[in-house]
Amino acid sequence: MSSNWTEQHIPDQHGRVAIVTGANTGLGFETARLLAARGATVVLAVRDVEKGRQAAARMTGEVAVQELDLTSLESIRSAAADLREAHPRIDLLINNAGVMYTPRQTTADGFELQFGTNHLGHFALTGLLLDRLLPVPGSRVVTVSSTGHRILAGIHFDDLQWERSYNRVAAYGQSKLANLMFTYELQRRLAPHDTTVAVAAHPGVSNTELVRNSPAAFRVPVTWLAPLLTQTPEMGALPTLRAATNPAVVGGQYYGPGGLGEIRGYPKLVTSSADSHDQAVQQRLWNVSEQLTGVTFPCGEAVTPLRSDS
Repeated sequence: MSSNWTEQHIPDQHGRVAIVTGANTGLGFETARLLAARGATVVLAVRDVEKGRQAAARMTGEVAVQELDLTSLESIRSAAADLREAHPRIDLLINNAGVMYTPRQTTADGFELQFGTNHLGHFALTGLLLDRLLPVPGSRVVTVSSTGHRILAGIHFDDLQWERSYNRVAAYGQSKLANLMFTYELQRRLAPHDTTVAVAAHPGVSNTELVRNSPAAFRVPVTWLAPLLTQTPEMGALPTLRAATNPAVVGGQYYGPGGLGEIRGYPKLVTSSADSHDQAVQQRLWNVSEQLTGVTFPCGEAVTPLRSDS
């Protein structure tokens, strides 16, 4: 095998159950496709069931489709109930779906769309499914963040839903910073159980549909310079796949492309911003997220420190 981590390094996945959100296209599709090809039972958790079925038809292996709209807490609860009934154990929950740089919109529950979808939706889904992972040794929650967590990013507790003013780039940055803070706080809460770990990943800059809502000043250069500025969805999915399957992964780690600026390249262990490691903000965000979603987790309070090298 190459010294670079590639899809050839994915271990056999037979006997494992993987839930992948947003798996009908782009990074989620490639993540689900390769897990299924390695033998996992994969559930494509998608908003558009017909597109999910079309995606499943392009995969080999045992693949199912579950309707999931992350912009609706009602849909999330319904999907979680279906998944719990169908799968007494879950080995992998991959929180991949997301929206980026959207005009200001709100979810069915009144949350700003990027924060509501990227963070709160996955927070709720994870909390509702976690007791299916906790008894399973080696189970993992992998949440996909972005280098955008460094750009104009902060957790704006005084205006989480961007009701006073709206900056689509800053709102995206908040949601992706929240993904990392959620991962680190979740890992501290999971540590005493010694079965399930929380890990994060980011795809670099991948040529997917995610940029469709970007401002023209960003979207046009990316479109024209895609071969130089982006990597394929197949490459962009590798950090998530490494976080999900590499036996050497430790809870609280963060994986991304190893090239210059983490834009492209084979996956490696990377670091996130100093802000993302603020434990006081992590805990406050967790508490606020529980209040907003009405979802509490079965793993208790954090009692162990996060790894210093995560």
